[in-house]
Amino acid sequence: MRFFAVVLIFLRVAASYAQAPEVPHKIHFAGMTLAIRDDARNEIQKDVDALTKHARYFEMKTERAKTYFPIIEKIFREEQLPEDFKFLALQESSLVSDAVSVSNAVGFWQFKDFTAQEMGLRVDDQIDERMNIVSATRGAARYLKQNNVYFNNWVLALQAYQMGAGGVKRSVGDKYNGDRHMEITSETYWYVKKYLAHKIAFENACHGTPKLNVALVETKYEKKLSDIASEVAVDENTLREYNKWAKTGIVPGDKPYMLLVPTGNILQDFNSLTINSEKASKAVPLKNNLEATERMHINGVEALKASVGETLPLLAARASIDVSRFMTNNDLAIDQEIKPGVFYFIKKKKKKNPTSTYRAKPGDDLWLISQQFGVRLRQLKKLNPTLEDSMIAGGTVVRLNNSAAPLLEASPHTDEVAELSNDSFAWAAKPSEQKKSSIEPSIKNDEEKNTIIDHKLLVDSVVDQKSTSVEIESPVIFYEVKNSDTLYGIARQFGATIKEVMDWNGKTTLKITPGEKLKIQRK
Repeated sequence: MRFFAVVLIFLRVAASYAQAPEVPHKIHFAGMTLAIRDDARNEIQKDVDALTKHARYFEMKTERAKTYFPIIEKIFREEQLPEDFKFLALQESSLVSDAVSVSNAVGFWQFKDFTAQEMGLRVDDQIDERMNIVSATRGAARYLKQNNVYFNNWVLALQAYQMGAGGVKRSVGDKYNGDRHMEITSETYWYVKKYLAHKIAFENACHGTPKLNVALVETKYEKKLSDIASEVAVDENTLREYNKWAKTGIVPGDKPYMLLVPTGNILQDFNSLTINSEKASKAVPLKNNLEATERMHINGVEALKASVGETLPLLAARASIDVSRFMTNNDLAIDQEIKPGVFYFIKKKKKKNPTSTYRAKPGDDLWLISQQFGVRLRQLKKLNPTLEDSMIAGGTVVRLNNSAAPLLEASPHTDEVAELSNDSFAWAAKPSEQKKSSIEPSIKNDEEKNTIIDHKLLVDSVVDQKSTSVEIESPVIFYEVKNSDTLYGIARQFGATIKEVMDWNGKTTLKITPGEKLKIQRK
């Protein structure tokens, strides 16, 4: 009996979840109040039911809306257009960038070429901004505002989006101009009722965190998508997929363009209407990869393990922080490859590790050791001024905190070293699990103990004085860019973020030129 009761409750919940939203008798749209008569309500309800009937397609559209709506809303605020019009993009193209209508209207907002060009969009053999979410949305905003100039009525401006301002004037004249209250009836133009169906169907479903996060990157110079893909650490084919407006794979330098860069999990369900079936069949959602969910604390800081094929933006999205902050937390350069199996930190690493020292293994470098022990790379360099960033020779002793005895004092009487395990990395090792380091001499009596303590204090004092001497240098220097430099590499060298270096030098892009002198503010 209890079983049937549970089943009944489950069916009721499922039924309520699948039930389409009910069309209200009154609705607010763009600052207007619309009263919907019963005859129109029945028509609109049929459209709402059809839009929500197939859960899979409804979810795909909803996910696209969650991804693109924040961009559209921001542009509409800048253009002073009511945000309600964002649902029109769902109606026009289902937010598919390269959607084409039977009348050859193209893109997110379904512009014909001549209308797009009138709105300032570039449409030619190289570039089609109708497929650019930023450019096309600005064009749509301008077009809707232009229509509203004639009517001072957003419902009529909406109708004019489909039939033109002239068609609306011939259809309804000027009897609704300036109205803030209107009645929606069976006689209302079909396009307006279709829009209301989309607004009602999707309005409450498009909240929450999207499965795919995207970032906007502005370009001001001619550049290949392949080069940009390398700079932002995204697969080139993926970048092309989300920027089909650059038809030849080259972003020209005639004006600034905004590129869409995916930074979250690229899921098959989200893309199946825009990516061909061969690509979709090869997509492997990261959420199904056990490694992708593996997290742990290293030196008291939460970290997550990188999976095979995972890029910097994808890993940052999984950590739920922006790419710039993720790079700072992990001392990463923008062109640095993500290493599968290595743990990356969600928050800043610590300045030291309780373990005194570590003897490097073949293949180690300072960055890998900083990740292994959760110590900031800059601090590790201060503790080990004689070591370079490049690969360190196996057996080299690396200091992990100020309390370690001087490296020259290592005991010659034993070969035992401060290794954590026989594996390449022992990410979860705790200080209590470490073997006693051979570089710390055994203490035989109180006199020797005091001597060692005094020696350590002297070393700490020297390190502190060295740090102080750096800090009192001139707060501003000028760094000359070398051929192999990247902006983040320079920022990391001076313990700054990319944004700080860009702000100090008035930069708006990541582009740097060999020989260029960058202003650096010491910290």
